[in-house]
Amino acid sequence: MASSFTWLDYSEKERQKTLDILSALKEHETRDELGIGVVRDAFSDMFFPGTSTIQTRARYFLFVPWIYRSLEEKKVPSSKIEKRARDEEVRLIYALLDSDDTNGVIGKDAKKNLRRLPSSIYWQGLDAWGIRLCHCSISDYHRSLDSFYKFGKDSLHSYEEEIDGCERWRNWHHSLPPAPDDFPTKASFRLTCEEACYLKERVLARWPNTMLAYLLDSDTPSESVPFPWDHPICPDLPESLREKIIHARNFSEAINGAALLYNLMLAEKAKASGLQDYESMVSSFKDELMIWADHIQSRRDEFDRWDYKGRFWEIVSHQGARPTGRTLQFIKEWLQMALSPTEARKIAEDDYARKLIYERERHLKRNLARLENPDALARWSRDASQRMAGQLRYRWRPAETIISDILLGLGRS
Repeated sequence: MASSFTWLDYSEKERQKTLDILSALKEHETRDELGIGVVRDAFSDMFFPGTSTIQTRARYFLFVPWIYRSLEEKKVPSSKIEKRARDEEVRLIYALLDSDDTNGVIGKDAKKNLRRLPSSIYWQGLDAWGIRLCHCSISDYHRSLDSFYKFGKDSLHSYEEEIDGCERWRNWHHSLPPAPDDFPTKASFRLTCEEACYLKERVLARWPNTMLAYLLDSDTPSESVPFPWDHPICPDLPESLREKIIHARNFSEAINGAALLYNLMLAEKAKASGLQDYESMVSSFKDELMIWADHIQSRRDEFDRWDYKGRFWEIVSHQGARPTGRTLQFIKEWLQMALSPTEARKIAEDDYARKLIYERERHLKRNLARLENPDALARWSRDASQRMAGQLRYRWRPAETIISDILLGLGRS
């Protein structure tokens, strides 16, 4: 029997998060082999709310509401809205492919066969930024439109303002800039100044104390850096935000050793199983672990001051993250071992560290654990993307692109 995913009564946010995970399994940062995604996502939401790892360009935050607002104006009924919206989103693919910038076109390869449409990818972010006012899933929104047209309001739709004693009910923010006259027949990712100002205003209004907001509102030029804490704006951020960034950086660097050790153990297992000649890969992961250990030692003063047993978990918990007991135990045990002044350089050969990784994978994957299941190990050996351990960036790469798009529209690229 084929496996499947079913939603019973989960929130739209949880549904969208699951879809994002399924759509981005081959992105290094989204691969959560050791089950620490709950912490990663907590910091990602702190710094870059409304973003996801599979978002590509900023103007999709306008493309999607433009399409739906146009269909609402035509009073497309609930029974036809899904197909009509899909047709418009497919038209958008071809329009963007005819533009001079095709980097980040969703559906670039699949085109009309695209399964995950931009509306689905950006739906949660549109709510987070206050552009979408109806707090419901896409399917519920589609079903509610007949009632919305008839009565002008519905429990799913948002009361926004009162003018001359009349209530105004809307699905989309009242200041949403107008779509170009030729949209979606023609389209590009280039934001106008008005559009860029609007997106910036939405972020500042909804998420003023985030790194996303400060990067959009700062005079600091857009810079491509490997990690968010490398950005030159960081020293100028408020102390509360700098504290979160320090905790996020420390966790990213410390937990990276666990990912490297896991990959080393898999490479050793593959080599012993005779799948291929893995000698160079084993050597490479050992070298990376030594580089990691040297880096941990180079930041010894910072790590010695890091309250990873107390304040770190307060920040994560305040964001609403609820890691399981086993996840807490795994992370705490790894951090205590990895941050010991004498342990980091010995971790590649440490029996306790290896047992910790082995039992963590077995708990998460059970009979599909690669360190036990030869078929799962063989699949890992065939897929190069699975053999790369990416350090946590907390959605920095997609957020960086979206920020750059908006700054370019503001004339501050």
